[in-house]
Amino acid sequence: FLYIKQEQEEPLSSEEGQQLNGLQEADLNRLPFTIVTVKTEDDEEKPQCSYRHQSQTEDFTQTVWQEPLSDSGPETEMGGIAWKESRVPESEFVGDVCVKTFTQQDNQKRQTRGEKSLACGVCGKTFSCNTHLKRHMTVHTGEKPFSCEACGKRFGLEFTLKTHMRVHTGEKPFGCEDCGKTFSRNTHLKNHMRVHTQEKPFSCDACGKTFKFKYSFKVHMRVHTGERPFGCSVCGKGFTEHEGLKRHMRIHTGEKPFGCDICGKRFGHQNEHLRVHTGETPFGCDACGKRFRVHFTLKRHMRVHTGEKPFVCVDCGKTFSSNTHLKTHTRVHTGEKPFGCGVCGERFAQQGVLKSHMRVHTGEKPFGCAVCEKRFRQQNTLKRHMSVHTGEKPFSCGICGERYTRQGSLKRHMRVSRGRKLL
Repeated sequence: FLYIKQEQEEPLSSEEGQQLNGLQEADLNRLPFTIVTVKTEDDEEKPQCSYRHQSQTEDFTQTVWQEPLSDSGPETEMGGIAWKESRVPESEFVGDVCVKTFTQQDNQKRQTRGEKSLACGVCGKTFSCNTHLKRHMTVHTGEKPFSCEACGKRFGLEFTLKTHMRVHTGEKPFGCEDCGKTFSRNTHLKNHMRVHTQEKPFSCDACGKTFKFKYSFKVHMRVHTGERPFGCSVCGKGFTEHEGLKRHMRIHTGEKPFGCDICGKRFGHQNEHLRVHTGETPFGCDACGKRFRVHFTLKRHMRVHTGEKPFVCVDCGKTFSSNTHLKTHTRVHTGEKPFGCGVCGERFAQQGVLKSHMRVHTGEKPFGCAVCEKRFRQQNTLKRHMSVHTGEKPFSCGICGERYTRQGSLKRHMRVSRGRKLL
């Protein structure tokens, strides 16, 4: 350990003055440098050490008393304590050893100038004062000396513990001036303000998409990297975020924690089901004006106008605008028919077809004609029927130009035309 005693304001004796003058005249560059750890009184571990500043030369020098480190180099005996003259390098850290100390005034000057000259010996991160550096070191040491009395959770910083306590007290001291919403942390308030300012400071270099929050940006980047760090322990399916995994796990557990107060239906995750009852459709298409209950449905609808079909069948190359349509299509190749009728046992590849089939047994005809009040089991049948009233004939023969209200009628006509040609 080092013993350092500050004697900057004490006048030098004549004997000490002669001794220092002698050192000044000598070639100081030949003196061996001794790297020593010097800490301030603010540090938790206070080694018995001191230093003396000298402005005798242009270079900054220190006189450091310490126990002898080696037999080499000029040494002097002062009260039984060996000392060496050492010149402090420009860098404040050599390897993982600090060679410079700072007073509180030094820290304040650096913070005023915006300097960050204190570096972490482990990761190289820089700081403007000793307190910030010491606080940062707990990241590497894993030390968590501060404990929550309510839940037992431990923290590396007292400030973090104080912030955590607001979880138990419910205190939210940071309020939004625009909407009055309150937050337990100032950081959360700053993030929230981007909702009002529409600021999106995080931009994706791959696709140019911008984000309000850093976390959203990080999750988005996994779309490009393919990273799915959250995996299901039951089926192995991977997810880009933990929340997605939590929702997925309810498929296996059958948990449905969210319930509708109106119809009693329960769900595995929060959704826009209430809009079914209210009729609210807040998301509108700028191209055709069609409105939707869910934003995702609007995004999928926009592909009708853009023609985008990002989902490709690996068997035949056919493309689709939605992943659901692709999954349904793949059953053409696999022959899978997962939906079965509980009455007659007939099986279907699509759930919608099964629902339509069930009306054969129930006799339900939910689609009615507004002109003649005739009713139909399927909406497509109603559409075909409407051409009887409108006179519309959308199907035409490419050979003779004759038009028909139904595609089946056109097909029959084409067979007759081919038969005549053969004769």
